[in-house]
Amino acid sequence: MQYEAWENEYKKLSLVTGKPEPQKDLLRFIKYLKKDLGSTISGLDVLDLGSGTGRNTNHLQKMGNNCVGIEISDTAISIANKRAKAESLKTTFLKHNMGEQYPFQNEKFDIVIDFISSNSLNGSEREIYLKEVNRVLKKSGYFFVKALCKDGDKNAANLLKKSAGVEKDTYIIEELGLTEKVFSKEEFKATYKSYFKIVKLDKKTSYTRFNNRSYKRNFWIAYLKKSDY
Repeated sequence: MQYEAWENEYKKLSLVTGKPEPQKDLLRFIKYLKKDLGSTISGLDVLDLGSGTGRNTNHLQKMGNNCVGIEISDTAISIANKRAKAESLKTTFLKHNMGEQYPFQNEKFDIVIDFISSNSLNGSEREIYLKEVNRVLKKSGYFFVKALCKDGDKNAANLLKKSAGVEKDTYIIEELGLTEKVFSKEEFKATYKSYFKIVKLDKKTSYTRFNNRSYKRNFWIAYLKKSDY
């Protein structure tokens, strides 16, 4: 079900963008890492969860990192590979569900990023995702998460009322055949703090395009870190 939904979405681009440029939230995260690590961000192993058309993965690869993107949609992977080839980048894109066990060794990655990708996982998939990110992330490695925020979001409240999903705080986007989850601040912290240290957690308001219309949405921007122990 998830595969068909995302295949259709990447063919139509009614929700996700087709832009090749990296997201601004990634650029802000890179700026933070440069300051925190006291060095340029290069030579690192990076995993992009739900890498889509490769806009963030290819940007990090271009900076001199070793990047792997996992993505469920064949169409998205094809676009991402074409963009990488056009810029002579050796980015790796693998077809894989981010809610299943990852095909990587323990503590392989310095950085893992999740840009509103895990929002469509169900509860059991989310638990696997959290455990797997913790497993493949190096000690003191960084985990960036951008997630849908429930707090103060009128569109989220409307969707939860009109198209509620089976699980708590989920709604169904009927046009796409997808279920999305929104988090209150308390639930977000409770979900992630069992596996990671929350270094920074901010609420951000921006606009999302869907079917050629703009909707005001709230998001959580989280900088997480794997503990040294």
